[in-house]
Amino acid sequence: MEWFTAPEYGTARLVFQRGLAVMYVVAFLTAALQFRPLLGERGLTPVPRFVERVPFRKAPSLFQLRYSDGLFAGVAWTGCAVSAALVAGVDSLLPLWGAMLLWLVPWVLYLSIVNVGQTWYCFGWESLLLETGFVAVLLGNDEVAPPVVVLFLLRWLLFRVEFGAGLIKMRGDECWRKLTCLDHHHETQPMPGPLSWFFHHLPRPLHRVEVAANHVTQLVVPFLLFAPHPVSTAAAALMIATQLWLVLSGNFSWLNWITIVLALSVIRFPADPPDVAAAPLWYEVVVLAVAALLVFLSHRPVRNMISRRQVMNRSFDSLHLVNTYGAFGSVSRVRYEVVVEGTADEVARKDGDWRAYEFKGKPGDPHRWPRQFAPYHLRLDWLMWFAALSPSYAGPWFGTFVERLLENDRATLRLLRRSPFPPDAPPRFVRARLFRYRYTTWRELRETGACWERTYVREYLPPTRLTGKR
Repeated sequence: MEWFTAPEYGTARLVFQRGLAVMYVVAFLTAALQFRPLLGERGLTPVPRFVERVPFRKAPSLFQLRYSDGLFAGVAWTGCAVSAALVAGVDSLLPLWGAMLLWLVPWVLYLSIVNVGQTWYCFGWESLLLETGFVAVLLGNDEVAPPVVVLFLLRWLLFRVEFGAGLIKMRGDECWRKLTCLDHHHETQPMPGPLSWFFHHLPRPLHRVEVAANHVTQLVVPFLLFAPHPVSTAAAALMIATQLWLVLSGNFSWLNWITIVLALSVIRFPADPPDVAAAPLWYEVVVLAVAALLVFLSHRPVRNMISRRQVMNRSFDSLHLVNTYGAFGSVSRVRYEVVVEGTADEVARKDGDWRAYEFKGKPGDPHRWPRQFAPYHLRLDWLMWFAALSPSYAGPWFGTFVERLLENDRATLRLLRRSPFPPDAPPRFVRARLFRYRYTTWRELRETGACWERTYVREYLPPTRLTGKR
């Protein structure tokens, strides 16, 4: 079938596949370096406890069959290795069926991690990586030209990412409709980046322009993805420019980067189409059958998008095949931070020698400038932002986290930037206090060198010690 393939998108497929493989490397590396204190046998929310109460059909995962920290590490590092091989182009050295199986491996391994990841893996970019990774299995390699239906599925996915995010904003916080959300967002976003302070201090009229441009990019431009070239290429390029602006303004894990990767699959690069053989019949049958399934499953996110009660970041099946997306339907006006402190004093006094734990990404010391971490994802730091919004978000894990600090647990401390206590002398008490943070003004920055100004709000957790300790 001549219509089945689009040779002119061969370069776009290559760029997309290598970019997606990089995203897989980042995701597996994040899992390998952070799983033990978060999900391990002595983690804050242990996987063994989770699989005891959640059946396989609701959360299919290799770890439903057996779990150990060693097995989890093996899965994560194997995922890193396979993804790195895909970055290097090993799939192009294999026959078509072998390349498809190789692309299936990281999808199965990461699905196994996400489905037992609990609150640490509840973000939209996890499902987005899985859905994108599953579609990528169908793209094939250099033996055949990219299938038209698979290119359509990638555009359909990119459409849902952008259009869903635009709808949730227009239906959500009124500040999006008034064009005022960016008066607050750069200051209150989960994890500011090194330029976020400067973005916050841009003139307010420019913030209005930013919001208006965002609405155009998310509510109008997505429809142009289905137009012929060069309109579709221009639409994708505009989305990439918008996402790069977001990359500069904050740390949003790999959400922006994988959206850029998806947009790259739309761009028709100026390169001569390679001479490739016709697609084998079995390949055409597999691609068309799976594409039909994905189109059928799409009715659920479509119903969600057109609903007045639209929800963000929802998976409709345990395999995360077709999902709904969206971000920042509401924007906080005030930033709160939980500051965790410990003391070695025999008695926990309010005015005692309390020393603060410093996190890698989330604001703490007002003089410490935010750093760039994305696309790497600091899971504990992100959950601490939610914990500051409401203690209910921290209910499943915060108490255990404090207990690990009281034990000077080495794995947990590796999640932090700095512990104020030596390894052989844990604190006697740990407490948490809630502060309101705001960016300093230009004048305050010059006078104090601090990018944040903070004000004490209330006690978040009273001084706590290990049971039986005196």
